[in-house]
Parts: sequence; structure tokens; C-alpha cells
Amino acid sequence: MTTAELPVLADGDFYYEVLGEGRFRSTIHAQGAWNVHEQHMAPASGIMADCLDRHEPRDDMRMARLSYEILGLIPGGEFEVVTTTLRPGRTIELVQAELVAEGRVAIRATAWRMITSDTTAVAAFEDPRIPAPEDCKPYDASSIWPGGYIASLEMRIAEGHRAGSGTVWLHTEHPLTDKKDSSDLARLIGLVDTANGIAARVPPGKGSYAFPNLDLQVHMYRRPEGQWLGLDNEVSFGTDGIGLTSTVLHDLQGPFGRAEQILTLRKS
Repeated sequence: MTTAELPVLADGDFYYEVLGEGRFRSTIHAQGAWNVHEQHMAPASGIMADCLDRHEPRDDMRMARLSYEILGLIPGGEFEVVTTTLRPGRTIELVQAELVAEGRVAIRATAWRMITSDTTAVAAFEDPRIPAPEDCKPYDASSIWPGGYIASLEMRIAEGHRAGSGTVWLHTEHPLTDKKDSSDLARLIGLVDTANGIAARVPPGKGSYAFPNLDLQVHMYRRPEGQWLGLDNEVSFGTDGIGLTSTVLHDLQGPFGRAEQILTLRKS
């Protein structure tokens, strides 16, 4: 791709410039790892979660499941997010967001919003806690992965990390948008897709395999809080060109949900 074909990016120390009426422009910090002219799925899913969070909000509901379908390359530069309510309801609602760029839908996301109630008396989880960020070592993922998004992250890696399995904490100093008013949920969801690269079974690059994900499924039994996202991660490759990345999601309070990404394995 020539320089002339590269997208026109916003300039700033954030992931997206808000243009109004559902339109945004990405910065270099949202740049993907597979192609220089695309967005990384992680911040793109974050801005979509932000739009869904703001769509006809209700104080008695929260998003419990987010399902993203990646319909093709996510172009960098200017795009629109269109949000709709697919299934209104008193106790459950299904809402949708579509990221539209260069005349096509690049990502389609749906989210189940569920009514909340006080279940403190029976609250419990089975997912084990992971070491805190201060108990992990600094990790430079940009030595393995290219792109502005990966370069924008602070990472810490837990002991025992290996190809196919690992535990990593992520943090970014960059707000999701230039407005700096996104929720913790949107900011942390904007880091989740990184899971597919933190413990890759094979190194990326020529002579190896590419393993992009086609989707991102996030289930949350608790609304996440704070600025750090923990990924406790396992990667499986099948024998017929399909793989799976499975991740337990953590904030500083403990585990809050799980993520799954189906992978297409391609010789590079």
C-alpha cells in the first residue's frame, strides 16, 4: 500500500476524535497489527461499547454480554457507529451497533442488557484470581507486534507465561476519545481483543502463521471497574485451520467475566 492510500488520521493522545452524530476519526494509537491502514479490533470494540453504553441508557440495567462479528478489514480514519434497539423489554433488551467505514459495515455488535437486582447474599465466582500488576514484570509486546495500538499499551506479564498460555495485565494512558468521558466498561472492553496476541502459539510474521480472529464474545457476571485489565489466557489451534483463544477477564477487584475469539489460521 502506498503512502497516498493511507487513511487520514486524527492527531491526538487518544484513540478517537469525536466528530458528532455518531461519527469518529481514529488516531495512530488505534492502528492495527496485521495491516498499517486498518484499525485494531480492540479500540474499535471499545468505541462501539461506548456507543452502546450511551444508547437509550437505563439505570436499572447493564450490559452483560457483548458479541462482535468482524465482517472484514476495519479501515483507519473516519467512520460512523450506528446504534439501534433490536428487542426492547422490561427486564432484558438487545441493542446493536454497526461500525460503518468506506461504505460498508466492518463490525456488527449486539449486546444483551439485563435488569439488575441485589444478589449480594449469593454472589460468588469460581475463576481463580491472578497476580496483581505490581507482582508482574514489565512486558514489551511491541517487540513482537507492530502497530500504533500495541505501542500505546503498558503491559505486565505474570510468571509462567509461555506460548499458548499466559497472564498479562494491560493499561493505557490514552482516553478512548478526545472527550475523555467514557465509562470504565467501555475503556476496558477496548482492551479485551488484545487477548489473541498475548500468548500466541506461534510468532507472527513471514514463514509462520497469521491467526486473526473473526469474532469477539464477552460475557460479564460483574460490571468491570478501574483502569487495568487482566487477561488469563489459553490458545488452542485445531488441525483444520481453525483455532480458539479463551480468556478469563479481570479488573483489580478480581475476575468479572470471560472472552472467546474464534481464529482463522493462515500460512504467512
